[in-house]
Amino acid sequence: MIQEGKSINECESFRVLAQLAKNPLDLTEHRVLTPERVRQFCCKGECFDLLYACQRVSDEVVDTLQDLADECSLVEQLAAMQQGAVMNCIHNYPSENRQVLHTACRDIFVEKPACESAAKQARVELEKLKKFLGDLEQGRICNAEGQAFDTLIHVGIGGSDLGPRAMYEALRAYTDETRKVFFVSNVDPDDSAQVLAQVDLSRCLVLVVSKSGTTLETLANETVIRSALSAAGLDPDRHCLSVTGESSPMDNPQRYLRSFYMYDYIGGRYSSTSMVGAVTLGFSLGYAQLLEFLQGANTMDRAACEKNIRRNVPLLLAMLGVWNHNCLGMDTVAVLPYSQALHRFPAHLQQCDMESNGKSVDRNGAAVAGKTGPIVWGEPGTNGQHAFYQLLHQGTEKTSVEFIGFRKNQRGKDLSMQGTESQQKLVANLLAQSMALAIGRDDENPNKRFSGNRVNGILMADRLTPSTMGALLALYEAKIVFQGFCWNINSFDQEGVQLGKILATEILEVMSEKKKNVPLADAFLAAVKMC
Repeated sequence: MIQEGKSINECESFRVLAQLAKNPLDLTEHRVLTPERVRQFCCKGECFDLLYACQRVSDEVVDTLQDLADECSLVEQLAAMQQGAVMNCIHNYPSENRQVLHTACRDIFVEKPACESAAKQARVELEKLKKFLGDLEQGRICNAEGQAFDTLIHVGIGGSDLGPRAMYEALRAYTDETRKVFFVSNVDPDDSAQVLAQVDLSRCLVLVVSKSGTTLETLANETVIRSALSAAGLDPDRHCLSVTGESSPMDNPQRYLRSFYMYDYIGGRYSSTSMVGAVTLGFSLGYAQLLEFLQGANTMDRAACEKNIRRNVPLLLAMLGVWNHNCLGMDTVAVLPYSQALHRFPAHLQQCDMESNGKSVDRNGAAVAGKTGPIVWGEPGTNGQHAFYQLLHQGTEKTSVEFIGFRKNQRGKDLSMQGTESQQKLVANLLAQSMALAIGRDDENPNKRFSGNRVNGILMADRLTPSTMGALLALYEAKIVFQGFCWNINSFDQEGVQLGKILATEILEVMSEKKKNVPLADAFLAAVKMC
């Protein structure tokens, strides 16, 4: 029986955690961070290990986090979601009332997927993409002069941009060097102008991504790029592709060279393994490496269904987050990848986490009783060490840190200086920051004093590859979903972005009516009248 609709504040295990949080483990005490603790508090997982010795948890706390996960039926709810249960809903109130099946996009490697109908649709779209990529490779699809398309401009916003962009940047070491990818997302005309200035439009494909086919910013940028194609004497319809909902305004063979589908059960911020990300990754990585990326995500999806918290990395990471946020009062999470390739991954997680779990109403439509999603942010190390780590070490704000590291670099190129290679220096910095945050250091000079007890964990893998990137993406998606279930909120809608869209439309109507520069005060008053 799946438990749904129960607040963690009603759980006996959460009451136990609240008591334990009154006297949490002191990481600064002598002989706390022993070799035995470091070995014991390591969760071995698929692709990634989670080192959590620098969390303020004891065995009793971890056992109680297991009890809370069981009491809230987190793993059972995830399995139900993967099988096609309607999870995007608010009971007794109008809502999207949809399945949540982004996992089906990569559940294509077994005979009996969790949701056969959705996996079948995923396979159909992948076959369409495979044929399209083959036609590009063989020259059956080319420009009017018979030249190969060597550039793709990805046009989207929000989940149609952040995830695919982060994945592409993470895997650039594996891309076809003869192909280039650019992204246009902001309706700011300077964004599209900057990209257009760098490309040969005659060799460009333009991928326009919008599930509804009506996204204002995306349509505006598409219009700009189509105008540029026309001005260059090119037929935009021979250069533009779409990823959209079936039968949307963008599902139009007269205007698009090819259309690939995303379905209602795939949320934008969870869409990187759907055609939203797959077309761009397939173009840049090739079909075989795209499948490796999907396989890595699928492997993590299956690992997330393990009930034992000590053998389930995403579940453990999620419950440590609940402990830090709801019990220890940490309102922000810094995701700090020690890999330059992951420089856009925290930006993707900002949307995926905060748009999912930034909710104050539970799945029954009632106000939540406690905290839900934290603020998520981050930048790569070691750059961040010379920027915001000062606050992490000695500031008054409490921040939980999630480090991401790799034992080996992507490209296999490195140099030794002063007896160590750069990758060793990178990993050494990661480990040193983790330890310094946890243990701190006393000093007679208060300005040089580090309080310690600044909690952190380390996700560590061997190397960032298409497979491990897929696994890392799915790991965080599962973490976010687990936390949403724990807080009993709907992690799959985003009503918070709608009001601004409506008001922007009203303001634009005022601007277009006057056909001249409208005073900002007038435009603002137009919005006020709509509230």
